[in-house]
Amino acid sequence: MSKRIWVEAAINGAWGKERQPGIPITIPEIVADGIAAVEAGAAIVHLHVYDVETGRQRDDWELYAQAIEGIRAKVDAIVYPTIPILGSGYAGDIVGSGRYTHLEKLAKRGLAEWGVLDPGSCNWTTFGGIPDGEPGFIYQNPGEHIREGMEVAQRHKVHPSYAIYEPGFTRLGAALAKAYPAMPQAIYRLMFSDAFAWGFPPREWALEAHLRLLAEDAAEAPVMIAGLGVDLRDLIGPAVARGVHVRGGLEDAPFGCEKSNAALIADTVRLVEAAGGQPASAAEVRAALATMEKSERR
Repeated sequence: MSKRIWVEAAINGAWGKERQPGIPITIPEIVADGIAAVEAGAAIVHLHVYDVETGRQRDDWELYAQAIEGIRAKVDAIVYPTIPILGSGYAGDIVGSGRYTHLEKLAKRGLAEWGVLDPGSCNWTTFGGIPDGEPGFIYQNPGEHIREGMEVAQRHKVHPSYAIYEPGFTRLGAALAKAYPAMPQAIYRLMFSDAFAWGFPPREWALEAHLRLLAEDAAEAPVMIAGLGVDLRDLIGPAVARGVHVRGGLEDAPFGCEKSNAALIADTVRLVEAAGGQPASAAEVRAALATMEKSERR
């Protein structure tokens, strides 16, 4: 029987069109790309919204609501927002009292099933910029911010999507999750890169290292490969063989990618199927998470 693999589409990203000219910016563009990605085989859509005049991220719950409602009006999908990348020039304005204000407002309205929650901080610098003196920045997730996100997730039954930029994120995320036993099951999204000088490159040995750590700290948790400025095609087969889920789309693709989100997801689906997997539907993803949580409560 084919493994049911969750395919996520990350359709835009924090930096606007600077690094990915083809990303959707306006709400109608975001909705259209989200729908197309689901029709190409994605069960999950991750998105950012923007101030259209500046092209910068703007974490306004009403903008997210328009995008999420627009996609879900046409297709069944898990659609979830990002959080501000604190410490960077890409964060935009933090709307309201904190970084999870928009997520809480969406959850109260039944519009957030998942939410980004990154359990750790790290330096972000591109390999290409280092020779030119690029200083980069520190992506900041202080402990009180992580706990704020966990409290929102626990209160509103939102699944945290952990971006694992460094192995320590797994250890901290797993340890803190035990302090929030009513928080829904977290998804461990392993972040690889060819462009940024953090984490691991997209290699099978690196995937294996992540999985060995997860086996010790969060053995039953769902795992997904993802990244930024990266070509994950060679890692999809090894991931599917291990029952690991897959993310694609213009947020993750090598900078300057000329393919559309729909084309990238169609390519991802083909590779998943070639490796013996079968893309799961949104309903199957929800059901799998519910089964995991029932098993944990026994």
